[in-house]
Amino acid sequence: MPAELATTAFLNGFFMSLVLIVAIGAQNAYVLRQGLRREHVSAVVLFCAAGDAVLIGAGVAGMAQALNGRPMLATALAGLGAAFLCGYGLRALWRSRQPGALQAASQQGASLSRAAVVAQAAGFTLLNPHVYLDTVLLVGSAGAQYAGLLKVWFVVGASMASLLWFTALGFGARLLAPVFARPRAWQMLDALIGGTMLVLAAMLARRALTGA
Repeated sequence: MPAELATTAFLNGFFMSLVLIVAIGAQNAYVLRQGLRREHVSAVVLFCAAGDAVLIGAGVAGMAQALNGRPMLATALAGLGAAFLCGYGLRALWRSRQPGALQAASQQGASLSRAAVVAQAAGFTLLNPHVYLDTVLLVGSAGAQYAGLLKVWFVVGASMASLLWFTALGFGARLLAPVFARPRAWQMLDALIGGTMLVLAAMLARRALTGA
């Protein structure tokens, strides 16, 4: 397997996962809050990252099985994924015009046990329908387009993006919180995400049209 193909699959998985996960939402706010409280941060980060990795791997494997011997379905899903990414990218660019902010209070309530904190993280992760759309359907269908071990490299890249993001958010909370509380920071980030999404949409559309 040529190294450049593995690198491409890894980077595609990495950036697709990263631009989907970096958004103002309940899960990110919870990880940030736990980081500010310095309460079972490792457990929260590992659970969220592991959860994403499992869902992404299951999505890629399930989609690969579903697409096996069905080139028309593969093309259709790649096209739908490209359309979704394009719409998501345009939405991010629109959000950049009216940015929000990510707030997480550091002084809230009594300390919780590790089990209780992980249970809350599970709720924010697994009870969010968007996580299945992002990891299982969208990232899964994109990763399933690759052949053989390239699927593995795609999953590794996507999982690494999740791990790095949650690690930065959890352990860098006290440094990142003032930044994420500024609408201007999210304006710039949304603009970057929007542009990246459109690039990924173009790449997925090319894959759908040419099969390459």
